[in-house]
Amino acid sequence: MQCEHFSFAAKWEYVVTRMKTIVLRNSRLVLADRVQTDASLVITNGQINQIAPSILQHVDEEIDLDGSTVLPGFIDVHNHGAIGTDVMDATASDLSMVSKYLASQGVTGWLPTTVPASDENYSRVAQAVDLAISTPGNGVRVLGIHYEGPFVNEGQCGALHTNYFKTYSKPSDLEVLKVPARGTKMITLAPEIVGGVDLVGELNKQGWVISIGHTRADMKLLDAVREKGARHMTHFMNAMTPLHHRSPGPIGWGLSRDDVTCDIIADGVHLDPEILRLLIRIKGAKNLALISDAIAAAGKGDGEFKIWGETISVKNGRTSNAAGSIAGSVISMLDAVRMMKSLGIGDIDLARMASLNPSQLLGIDHECGSIEVGKRADLVAVGADGELKLTLVGGEIVYRASM
Repeated sequence: MQCEHFSFAAKWEYVVTRMKTIVLRNSRLVLADRVQTDASLVITNGQINQIAPSILQHVDEEIDLDGSTVLPGFIDVHNHGAIGTDVMDATASDLSMVSKYLASQGVTGWLPTTVPASDENYSRVAQAVDLAISTPGNGVRVLGIHYEGPFVNEGQCGALHTNYFKTYSKPSDLEVLKVPARGTKMITLAPEIVGGVDLVGELNKQGWVISIGHTRADMKLLDAVREKGARHMTHFMNAMTPLHHRSPGPIGWGLSRDDVTCDIIADGVHLDPEILRLLIRIKGAKNLALISDAIAAAGKGDGEFKIWGETISVKNGRTSNAAGSIAGSVISMLDAVRMMKSLGIGDIDLARMASLNPSQLLGIDHECGSIEVGKRADLVAVGADGELKLTLVGGEIVYRASM
């Protein structure tokens, strides 16, 4: 922002502020209801100011995107880390480094996600997240915190350590869940644990985003907690009892309830591509959100990594722990978008699953998640080759591919 100062008297000063304007030209804009080709987008002081075929006004910076597709920035609500950094061990500076990596993958906002751990570890993570949220200039926004557990089912633990699992009896049991002073607080839980129904009610009262996962709950119980505010499901179909024709369970419930949304790991490992197609047919793009569920090994290639106190191996993009269980993923949101695009999903639906639906889940869709006048200029530009060209957060370029 530039300021010109005009002194009229010794006692006071009148300040004229000239707003910074950036124009993205020659692009395909993926709007909520259509794709606008050969379009220009005006960004003024970090917000989308105008969408038009051509712009003639004065601008501070002009970027020719050469026909690249512009989508709303991706929002990852489930991410355990990347490039060697695990959220459970991270400082605010470490989280900043992860944010910079995520910018190169089209992410403009994310939720650092925990695994069940000691009370001290939880407190340390919350402090790091709080500082990462409040420290300006880190590029990609840290939007809050996501607790995966500890109120989950031991029988569906996946790669989570059961020695830290908890049950619920009273509101003070939630004091272990330290949260940053600002931002969203989200939790994945299994409603069938002792006290689970009351837990959902209390979390809803306290303003948590509640997601169901690592669960064996039946449909009657799931309907009960739906009425108390639990209407989303974590990494759908993974870490929950399989669908059975005489026992529909959580998968049958998620598929059959139109007011329940689900997030999915679209890596071709957690869910076969044909299952991804099936989910789109049954749930529709409006009820599905993409997540990475990335772990610290993301961005590091194949190998063996010490994560969560054990060795996790990565081979051909598949993670596994010593027990042979899948232990998170090593994909990015950009990878998930590419996977869904390879299955024939159109750009409008991709933008919904990677941006709008996650923003609605977190209750921030009034400010981001779609390309609309008045919203934040959190944007990504992807070339015809599927490669990321540009990431902007609040109108600032946080990643630009070398030309």
